Amino acid sequence: MDWRSFEDASTGAREAAAFIASQLRQAVEERGRATFAISGGSTPWDMFERLAAEDVPWTELQIVQVDERIVPLDHEARNWAAFLENPLASRMPQINCHAMPVDLEEIEAAIKEYRSTLTDIAGDPPVLDVVHLGIGEDGHTASLFGGDPLLDERERLVGASRPYEGHRRMSLTLPVLNDARCVVWFAPKSPRDILERLRKDDTSIPAGRVRRDRAVVFAHRDPPFR
Repeated sequence: MDWRSFEDASTGAREAAAFIASQLRQAVEERGRATFAISGGSTPWDMFERLAAEDVPWTELQIVQVDERIVPLDHEARNWAAFLENPLASRMPQINCHAMPVDLEEIEAAIKEYRSTLTDIAGDPPVLDVVHLGIGEDGHTASLFGGDPLLDERERLVGASRPYEGHRRMSLTLPVLNDARCVVWFAPKSPRDILERLRKDDTSIPAGRVRRDRAVVFAHRDPPFR
């Protein structure tokens, strides 16, 4: 695991955006296209805005979601609504931006549809070029939570979580995350103790179950690790 520290969130956002852009450019150079899976929450939006200013072959980029709350598009908790307002969304054709179809009445139909989207653009099984992840105060990542059967899923590519903070969520599973060519953890606000557990490969937290050898962590260095 490659650990990169920064002194403030703005610097971290800039450095993470530049790194992601370099990985996406490399993917296009090597394979003619790039796939980028994005997480939501409260932390990545400045980083996404900075990524939008980078030199990337945008028409060759496909964006998918790591996870999404199962709520309507106009709900304040919906990550995709925030993405659509971010400059990153305007940098590529709309057809290249793939929202999780959580609006479908039947969640199993939505899961099946998104699995098809993933395999259409990234192969079967899908190999994503860059996966952006955050890490919660309880050590969850994507919408993979401790004690949830979805965390131990090994066959399905997409599933639905147990309720968490009032909402069930659709999420990519560990097999998809661990097959990615590069995982970028962007953690400007994550607690020190949780980051320390991630750094020490603590598999008792969901984040610790994500493959380490292809991961880069952008984390605040204040306070420093022991």
